[in-house]
Amino acid sequence: MQYENLNIEYQDGIALITINREKALNALNSQTMEELEYFFGTDGLQEQNLKGVIITGAGAKAFVAGADITEFKDLDLERGAAFAKHGQDIFNLIERFPRPVIAAVNGFALGGGCELAMACHLRVASENARFGQPEVNLGLIPGYGGTQRLIRYIGRGKALELLMTADMISAAEALQLGLVNYVTAPGGEIEKATELLQKIAQKAPIAISKVIECANAYYEAGQAGFQHEKNAFGTCCTTEDFKEGSGAFLEKRKANFQGR
Repeated sequence: MQYENLNIEYQDGIALITINREKALNALNSQTMEELEYFFGTDGLQEQNLKGVIITGAGAKAFVAGADITEFKDLDLERGAAFAKHGQDIFNLIERFPRPVIAAVNGFALGGGCELAMACHLRVASENARFGQPEVNLGLIPGYGGTQRLIRYIGRGKALELLMTADMISAAEALQLGLVNYVTAPGGEIEKATELLQKIAQKAPIAISKVIECANAYYEAGQAGFQHEKNAFGTCCTTEDFKEGSGAFLEKRKANFQGR
């Protein structure tokens, strides 16, 4: 595959993936998702000397500010469920990747961006990073695993609060809640992520891959939750509130939800 939205650089066995859609705040459109799928499902697996992967966003403002809402307008029950399932499958490839994957969060990590960061094995955030799942503002819910992974990282009560209020949290609060592993000064997140990967690279590679595999196995029972999320996402796509919320977003106005 020829990568259009991902810049991939290799240095000392580490792949630095930069999502390069700065003008769109690095929003995850279908092309970007396909490129992530190809790297973690094909290219990355073929790199025998790969020590680990760092994912970051272009520019200083956003890691990934969400999914590309312009691609949501034709979603209905079946297409919405399939859309969510495809996203879950891609992020599962990242979560199950046999080498460590670190999100270097350099700004907004919202919606699909927060879900992408959570699919990575570790997260390093700059002080100006912000995390959130604002999908209810669109009459939707997270569709790429957010309702499941957020609970895993920060617990049910706080996760439900963030999922239902659509509030953003700072890097400092994300660290306190256990959502991120380290917070750095702006611009220091990639250096810290590289340091972590270099430390991990000193350990037995097969053992590291098995650590990842076993840690993931702990949550296998959660697959029912992903199934429920997929179906619920599709149902949301049939509501008037979804049409209103997505329309208001695209028209840059406040949504007027009716609960229908």
